[in-house]
Amino acid sequence: MRCVAVVKILKGGFMVRWQWYEQEAEVRQAATQFIADAAANAIKTRHAFHIVLAGGSTPRAVYQTLNALTTVWSAWHVYFGDERVLPADHPDRNSVMAQTAWLAQSPIPRNQIHPIPTERGLEFARASYLQTLAPIGAFDLVLLGLGEDGHTASLFPGHNLGAAENAADVLMVTDAPKPPPERISLSANRLSKAHQILFLVTGAGKREPVQRWMSGTEIPAAAIDCGNGVDVLLDRAAWPD
Repeated sequence: MRCVAVVKILKGGFMVRWQWYEQEAEVRQAATQFIADAAANAIKTRHAFHIVLAGGSTPRAVYQTLNALTTVWSAWHVYFGDERVLPADHPDRNSVMAQTAWLAQSPIPRNQIHPIPTERGLEFARASYLQTLAPIGAFDLVLLGLGEDGHTASLFPGHNLGAAENAADVLMVTDAPKPPPERISLSANRLSKAHQILFLVTGAGKREPVQRWMSGTEIPAAAIDCGNGVDVLLDRAAWPD
């Protein structure tokens, strides 16, 4: 598995470690190992592993590999970076995707898996998730994707990203440019409160936003950073020439 690594310091002093691989399958393999290592380190040092999940096809393929890990599953706590306002069993929900791909067969205790209850409406979902996150400090690992417009989670260009230090942990989105328009998203500020942040980026459609990000353009994904920097795994198709 051949990997090319590039480290860049972006505007504001943010460190981004770009690692690209020839094939998407190699990205998935590297992501699985990254998650395994993050879990082992967190459980060893903090006796728990708090992970935030992303939606999308590349994360789904990674989730399908996770039940093969050797880990202390009782120490895992699962959260979601965003969710669409849809019925609880709707296949377009991130929680349903993760449940189907991984969590339904996982030995993680059910009460340690925390979907965002958007089926009960925006106001309830926001208040409920604020309460869920209140006792949680820094996440151990935040998984994110990158949209062709530069969005991540449900943080879209031209919208409130919640990047300020006093921003609320949970945002209501009422006019998302992609359907459905109503969503709940963790803010950029809350997603940045993490020991590690990992973006999974694959496909030629991601080449332009990656180029903009690397050049210092203020896309939503660039608003998320932690003290340890950000890791981005890409395939060759997404890597700018």
